[in-house]
Amino acid sequence: MIKPAVSFGLSAALTRVAAGALRAKAPGGRDRWERKNHAGRSVELYAGPASALAVAVGAGRVSPAAGVAVAVAGICGAYDDVAGAGDPRSGFRAHLGALRGGEVTSGAVKLFGISAAGLLAGAFLKERPLDKLLAGVVIAGAAHFVNLVDVRPGRAAATVLALGAPGLLRRGPGAEVAATAMGAAAAVLPDDLGERVMIGDTGAHALGAALGAAVVAGNRRAGLVAHAAAVVAAAVYGDQVSEAARGAGR
Repeated sequence: MIKPAVSFGLSAALTRVAAGALRAKAPGGRDRWERKNHAGRSVELYAGPASALAVAVGAGRVSPAAGVAVAVAGICGAYDDVAGAGDPRSGFRAHLGALRGGEVTSGAVKLFGISAAGLLAGAFLKERPLDKLLAGVVIAGAAHFVNLVDVRPGRAAATVLALGAPGLLRRGPGAEVAATAMGAAAAVLPDDLGERVMIGDTGAHALGAALGAAVVAGNRRAGLVAHAAAVVAAAVYGDQVSEAARGAGR
């Protein structure tokens, strides 16, 4: 368990350092880094890119393919955070419906970008064609799932900690990637719960993709099938998943 512990600590430290650096510099002006949360309170967005950077670096240290998938997920999330800030539409159906009407929304860009990155990573992480496909579904689906539960302070980070913990029981690269995701989540959780920061789509998608990569690295066919079925079901019932996350902890 030495390697996962180191991965956890490095990821947490890098998240805190990166958030501090972004806060000090505030590229583009401080207004760009503030947003209103569900309760109308002003929160900072530094934690999202900081956690995305940390998990991309940590996952990439274990597997370059996983690192790329996490980085792309974070970048696509960041694009949606900026370009889709005023768009009330959410969920696959809404964005695919807009696409059928000729409008390419930021959500559609995010959907296809993260899916492509997941499939590409799966192609490198697994050997057999079906396993490659399942791996891609798990990585992209996990990224989407964590974003679905990011509807109230701390929900996404706490979910990453809870779902990542079983991965630490396995030895190997899966445990290291899980620890990386958990370290970043633990670093942002106190400020997230305190409604001082928001990880946004940037952080949620990156953390979720890292969880998915951990699952892929630590499971064979049966485990991939089970996890792929779970994330597909979560996507189909996305509204219910988000509503359950809103009610959790009341």
